[in-house]
Amino acid sequence: MSRDTGGGQQDSDLKASLTECMTALDMFLNNNFQEALSYLQAKSKDSMYHVLTYATILEMQAMMTFDPQDILNAGNTMKEAQAVCQRFRKKSTVADSFNNLVHGQSLDQFTEEEIHAEVCYAECLLLRAALTFLQDENMVSFIKGGIKVRNSYQTYKELDTLQKCANYIKGENHCHFEGGVKLGVGAFNLTLSMLPTRILRLLEFVGFSGNKDYGLTQLQEGAANHSFRALLCTLLLLCYHTFLSFVLGTGKGNIEEAEKLLEPYLKRYPKGAIFLFFAGRIEEIKGNIDLAIQRFEECCEAQQNWKQFHHMCYWQLMWCFTYKQQWKMAYFYADLLSKESSWSKATYVYMKAAYLSMFKEEDTKPFGEDEKKLFRQVPSLKVKIAGKSLPTEKFAIRKSRRYEAQNPVLLPVPPLEMMYIWNGYAVIGKQKDLTEKMLDTLCQAERHLEARREGSTEPDFQMDDQCLVNLLKGLCFKYLEEIDKAENCFLYVSANEKKIKYDNYLVPNALLELALLYLHTDRREEAIKLLENAKQSYKNYSMESRTHFRIQDALLQAKSIPNGC
Repeated sequence: MSRDTGGGQQDSDLKASLTECMTALDMFLNNNFQEALSYLQAKSKDSMYHVLTYATILEMQAMMTFDPQDILNAGNTMKEAQAVCQRFRKKSTVADSFNNLVHGQSLDQFTEEEIHAEVCYAECLLLRAALTFLQDENMVSFIKGGIKVRNSYQTYKELDTLQKCANYIKGENHCHFEGGVKLGVGAFNLTLSMLPTRILRLLEFVGFSGNKDYGLTQLQEGAANHSFRALLCTLLLLCYHTFLSFVLGTGKGNIEEAEKLLEPYLKRYPKGAIFLFFAGRIEEIKGNIDLAIQRFEECCEAQQNWKQFHHMCYWQLMWCFTYKQQWKMAYFYADLLSKESSWSKATYVYMKAAYLSMFKEEDTKPFGEDEKKLFRQVPSLKVKIAGKSLPTEKFAIRKSRRYEAQNPVLLPVPPLEMMYIWNGYAVIGKQKDLTEKMLDTLCQAERHLEARREGSTEPDFQMDDQCLVNLLKGLCFKYLEEIDKAENCFLYVSANEKKIKYDNYLVPNALLELALLYLHTDRREEAIKLLENAKQSYKNYSMESRTHFRIQDALLQAKSIPNGC
């Protein structure tokens, strides 16, 4: 690409900025968080890359902590970054300029600095959209902010076309520009491919489309390049394979790929908190729970400056001890979170009460706490982030309302139910002994429900509780390869749909699990019918968006299997 007169100085400044920002990222990855931020902040008013890196680190913090104040700070700083990037952009209308560029005209009208300003500006819009997704899992805010998202998406598409154009001449800092385009194109394609069909149809109407494989390929190529964006591409892939594919999917992330991506960073930053955390998560997903606990504990010991990193580890440690049914240790981490983390006091107190409800009669309860009192506190602890209530918190509050009565009908297995919401059965399913022990606990809960029914008239929550236990038993049977028993459990929930009074979420989820079981046993057509039924026939139930994300993931899997398989 030819340059404006004086472009050489701009190119030199651009190169120096990128070098300094790479240095700051190195500090950040060595746990020198505050030093990295201070180093970047000094030039954040004058350099688009300094302010973008500064805002990106704050957003990484927000995404890993879910702290409302962190989310607010990251959003405001990213808005400031957008304004700085705007100053460096070409003053003519972007659409006109790109139209000329793509058609091979007036290539000299953009300096390298201006072309970098475009990719940085698009990145600001993309990262601001990601923050709205963090706040609102059902994507309503994401769509409401559609003009920002659309502008970002269109810019990435144009830049991608531009760099493939025969007339395009690579600038000195091209690898960093190319990495930025791969990050954006990859992130959009991957995100859009995961969305439930009803949202995707709306987005496709205004020009969006997503291809999962293309998105993953773009991010893999971006992660492999030695560029400013390689780290972000790597972290996004790690998040996808170890979290998004579990929480918003059916748990089919590529763990081998995640291990390969992580390995060079762990070698270079053996005490890097971010990488120790992902190392722990990978072991957890593989079912190596003791190794995962060790990694999360190392992550906590690695640094003391950013306590929010500890909270992420506490959350994972809480689940690790849940998988092992070590209720006192799980309670301990839920208690720590309730005291130290501001993400969702309601969820943490609910989990404390849930673990106490699993203690045996002879067990001493920590601090003399009583689960009924804790459950009754949960509704009063509700918070809103950017005006939105967290889906998990809404679920915890609704379940806790059972305890408002003087003599409540007790929840049968509350931590094991919440474990389903976070797709934990896909984790314990890797270890036969953990799955068998979980099944024993569920069978014991079922016996208690039978005794409760025989001891009185049909309690108000009886069928809801029986269907819940059957759903969870079905998952255990599935992972133990007892397919007929698993199928019977899921069918039991569906057959008793009309008798369920409160937990309406159980039926679409039972249909989803039955469909996944059918996919596992090569009954593809039946699976697709069940998934379409679960998607179309049920509305306004708990954690609905999360279920729709999982249905979409299951449909993608089903439709990728050739006919006749």
